[in-house]
Amino acid sequence: MEKTKTAIIFGGTSGIGKGLVEKLIQENYIVAVTGRRLEKLEELKNKYSNQILIKQNDIQQVDEVEKVFNELVNELGEVHLVIQSSGVGFVNPKLDWDKQEQTINTNVLGVTKLYALAYKLFKKQGFGHLVGISSIASLRGNRAAPDYFSSKAYQKAYLESLYIKTKSIKTKKVFITDIRPGFVDTAMALGDGIFWMVPLEKAVNQIYSAIKRKKRVAYISKRWRLIAWVLKIVPARILKMAT
Repeated sequence: MEKTKTAIIFGGTSGIGKGLVEKLIQENYIVAVTGRRLEKLEELKNKYSNQILIKQNDIQQVDEVEKVFNELVNELGEVHLVIQSSGVGFVNPKLDWDKQEQTINTNVLGVTKLYALAYKLFKKQGFGHLVGISSIASLRGNRAAPDYFSSKAYQKAYLESLYIKTKSIKTKKVFITDIRPGFVDTAMALGDGIFWMVPLEKAVNQIYSAIKRKKRVAYISKRWRLIAWVLKIVPARILKMAT
């Protein structure tokens, strides 16, 4: 019989994270879920009681991330998949510090803590798959949301660094995937008149496909690869005029 697979999803109470929780449950995973809103966690627990564990956690509380992560690992026994889906983002052209601070605490400090914990666990186990939900925003800067775009660039570089570090793991069974969505129909979509909005269900299915295939980088939806190619080569002076 095939061993039951286990997953931990940080930020699994809404949007892409919740969609992936439900997708993994359909694929017979045991899923441990964290989130800030206890009522949303309890809704998931009531719906999928036999396949789900829940822990309330705000990833901005960086000191609590390790405690929650270790509790979930102990309950699961071993972990095959960790997905980081927590995130905040603001349109913040005036550089309001309270918005920047929330973005940094969540998208940089909290996420780094989780990425490092997952990598160390998988190195110890000799297997595992870390998936970070970054963004197409990781590729360049933006004047309307500089803190958000910068935080996603940080995530991209950190995930790539962990991928390079996997060379030192002899089993070659530790995988790192960077998921770079464009605009997905969730509360995280920033701004009005959004271009190429991807339905949530389509995004979740494509992300799960990338996870199954152990993709190093995946753009969601796939046509955003074209935008990524353009963004990588366009001079900053063009972005200055266009954004």
